[in-house]
Amino acid sequence: MTSKLRIVPLGGLGEIGKNMTVIEYEDEILVIDAGIMFPESDMLGIDIIIPDFTYLRDKTDKIRAILVTHGHEDHIGALPHFMAEVDAPIYATALTAGLIEVKLRQAGLLSDVDIHTFQAGETLELGCFTVEPFHVAHSIPDCVGFGITTPVGLIVHTGDYKFDHTPADGWPPDFAKLAEFSQRGVLALLADSTNADRPGWTPSEMVVARALDDVFRTAEGRIIIATFASLISRIQQVADLAEKYGRKLAITGRSMRENAKMARRLGYLEIPDHLLIDVDDAVKLPQHEVAIMATGSQGEPSAVMGRLARGRHRNLSILEGDTVVFSAYPIPGNEEVVFRTINQLFRRGANVLYERIAPVHVSGHASQEEMKLMINLVRPQFLIPIHGELRHLKQHAEMALHMDIPQENIAVIENGTPLELTESSLEILPRMPGGYVFVDGASVGEIGWPVVRDREALAQSGVVFAVLATSDAGKIVGQPEIISRGFVNPKESDELLKGAAEAILRAADVYSKMKRDKLNEAIEDALSRYLYAETGRRPLVHVVVK
Repeated sequence: MTSKLRIVPLGGLGEIGKNMTVIEYEDEILVIDAGIMFPESDMLGIDIIIPDFTYLRDKTDKIRAILVTHGHEDHIGALPHFMAEVDAPIYATALTAGLIEVKLRQAGLLSDVDIHTFQAGETLELGCFTVEPFHVAHSIPDCVGFGITTPVGLIVHTGDYKFDHTPADGWPPDFAKLAEFSQRGVLALLADSTNADRPGWTPSEMVVARALDDVFRTAEGRIIIATFASLISRIQQVADLAEKYGRKLAITGRSMRENAKMARRLGYLEIPDHLLIDVDDAVKLPQHEVAIMATGSQGEPSAVMGRLARGRHRNLSILEGDTVVFSAYPIPGNEEVVFRTINQLFRRGANVLYERIAPVHVSGHASQEEMKLMINLVRPQFLIPIHGELRHLKQHAEMALHMDIPQENIAVIENGTPLELTESSLEILPRMPGGYVFVDGASVGEIGWPVVRDREALAQSGVVFAVLATSDAGKIVGQPEIISRGFVNPKESDELLKGAAEAILRAADVYSKMKRDKLNEAIEDALSRYLYAETGRRPLVHVVVK
């Protein structure tokens, strides 16, 4: 009996971000990407979210390679965490490898990891897999998808892509390779679904170039452009315009500086030395001679734009007449904090441009017509929509149905749902346990949903502590000490807190024969019910009996 090819998505399906896919045949595994996802607004205190690697923990010796499509955070951001547990080589294009090196160096892992570079069009023999990277256009140079010949057939993984005929780096996608795959016969297409609900075609990067040219031509003060730290093509566009209009360029934000330094060293950024200045020098020049590139396009409080918006940057402050450009779409879930940052910048006197009012950013992902073209170019037997929330995956599948791909040949699945493929069949297996792995400071995976929900409760209704003293005989001595934070103002709530103390003493009397831990729970429940009855709010309640 022929073995089956197993495909297991560990991230990126049912969400935007933390992309990671496992391709498995017998005792050999390829992993495609290992990215992060940014937390949603209710995930208080969480820095980033990484894929759940549990499925691979007892299979690490079978991993032949980690293949990386490109250098964005949602595809490489989790590599430092993953490579701390895995001894396998990473394969990436030169720029992507350089950006990965920056991350691994910061994590102290660079000397422990083998990174192999390849070029689009090469062929990689990795165990039983033959991997053919092909160039795709996206919003960062050196992006690839993968054609992977497996023992059961050829599968094509698009990575993030769009069909841009005039990309910023001048390197259009490899249509010929996609067509050549279809001539061989493609068993399965794993295709980007991010913009499946957007009709038409995604605009070219040249649209942004024209919009930014207008900004440089008309702005009288400083120009500050916020974008992703890895958006190398945007840095190049801004550098070219700074040179054209006689401005000096400062790059601020550690991650963007490190990425720009790496891209210049590898030849992906061409910026003359005389054009670049330090941000400390930028504040000394006339405003019309300065352009600044900065991190913080997602409103992150600790990034440059977040600190500028709050007036807390060490070197810079927003001046009347500054033009601030947000050259990035808000990641789903970040809209509130991004627009709050924009409002704060307006309040400080800046003229702020963002994609809803000016074409200063375009998506790097295919829209509906491009997705249809991908399906027609590749002509797969099976379609597996990837990279998107469930609504995007469903919309992608609906498109494929109208293009005569049978329903039974389309697999709409979410993270942790394995697929098994043969030369003529596709089977969806039961979903495996798993979920988000939260990174909070130095803590990785130690904080789960209960802690996050406690933080949410604290943020919404505060906390009430009650401490009861007992005698040697176990009797309550004196009055409970009650402390509240973020719930009520103690100075204005004497009656409420007196009533709370009475509720605690009544409960302690009723449940006095319980064991200590059960007594705590019973008193906490009684206090919670009292506070809700009096205020309609549910603070986090904690009772200590000592």
